[in-house]
Amino acid sequence: MRKNLSAFIVLGGLGSAASLLGAAALSQTAASGGPVRYAMDAATMSGMGAAMSGGGGIGAMMGMMRGGPPEAVRLLELHHGAGTTAPKPQADHFMPKGAGLGTSVKLLPPPSGEPGGEASFERPSGRLLLFWGCGARAPKGQPVVIDFAKLAAGQMPPGLFMGGVDLPEDWQLSVANSRTYTRWPNGKDTKTVPAKGSLLGAHRIAANYAKEINFTLAEDFMPPLQARLGAGPGGASQLGWTGLDKATGYYAWAMGAKDAGRGGAPTEIVWWASSQKQAFGGPLWNWISPAGVRKLIAAGTVMPPEQRDCTIPAEVIKAAGDGMMVNLQAYGPQADFAYPPRPADTRKPWNPEWIARVRFRSSTMLIPGMEGMAGGVDQADTGAGEPAAPRKPKCKGLRGLAERAAGLCE
Repeated sequence: MRKNLSAFIVLGGLGSAASLLGAAALSQTAASGGPVRYAMDAATMSGMGAAMSGGGGIGAMMGMMRGGPPEAVRLLELHHGAGTTAPKPQADHFMPKGAGLGTSVKLLPPPSGEPGGEASFERPSGRLLLFWGCGARAPKGQPVVIDFAKLAAGQMPPGLFMGGVDLPEDWQLSVANSRTYTRWPNGKDTKTVPAKGSLLGAHRIAANYAKEINFTLAEDFMPPLQARLGAGPGGASQLGWTGLDKATGYYAWAMGAKDAGRGGAPTEIVWWASSQKQAFGGPLWNWISPAGVRKLIAAGTVMPPEQRDCTIPAEVIKAAGDGMMVNLQAYGPQADFAYPPRPADTRKPWNPEWIARVRFRSSTMLIPGMEGMAGGVDQADTGAGEPAAPRKPKCKGLRGLAERAAGLCE
């Protein structure tokens, strides 16, 4: 099981790097002036992902291995962008009492040494094997093999991340497209959303560089995704899940380490996606509007909301070896607000002072062979039947992205 967990950590770092590449592809140039923009992204995460994304770090992961999954966690990201400036920009989001976050949370600019608000990573070496599509066997022509060092350097095949579908309605907020940009969480306000925190009710955002924003939310965090893995025909693996009422579509992907080089780093990565065409990671791992999901379903990139299973091809399972992880994402509803509101007659001019968007999603992560198992990693005898506390080395490079998230390094 140590080998399985080690491979998972490396693959988590790879996924983070690929997600950054996809986000970079969506970078937009700020228009001069324009409305103040505000984005709330609300996620529910279950399974192994809950342990790695705020559900208790390595302790929660070990608890899962000893007998059951950790409690699902609720995650919230806040982004504020404006075309104005202030000497020391900051914003406060005053939330409903049910959110469990106190009177307000404070949005602040990213640290000055953090370009674009994104993490850096080392360029890995080796090859990337790409598979896609639900089915017991991989179609002819798969896998597509890519030199991973070239991929990390930005030399990506056309349409790799979005499958050639343009989603202009899914605007992003960042340092790159805002004269002033603040966010939460940040290094100074470290509150976390409690397990039963609710977003229902009135919200007010006050900033010292932009006009005040007010709206009332009637949507809340999505329920946790319940998924399972089972044996499929001819060595394939059957992924199934319980549907969510407000899901607009589903997307699944799996990663695995085929071989390991010196120091345990994989020299060959296997990456599979449920899409009917070659479309991986990037914005597909994030929040997508219902309109955007409908486009992706029509393009065969996202599974429709009525779908409840997807078979991972036998070739993927064989190539991935012992270090595979499987992810499933349910895209959810979106609430949009603006002041003044958009006119009913869309032919009339509209120049809002501010626009706000709240997006929802629910996701889960599974690692074959770790469901419901006791132990799972080498444990030292402490005399109390508990695993010894792991030593925490310094986080380094690409691998460190996932190790830090898991609480395995510092």
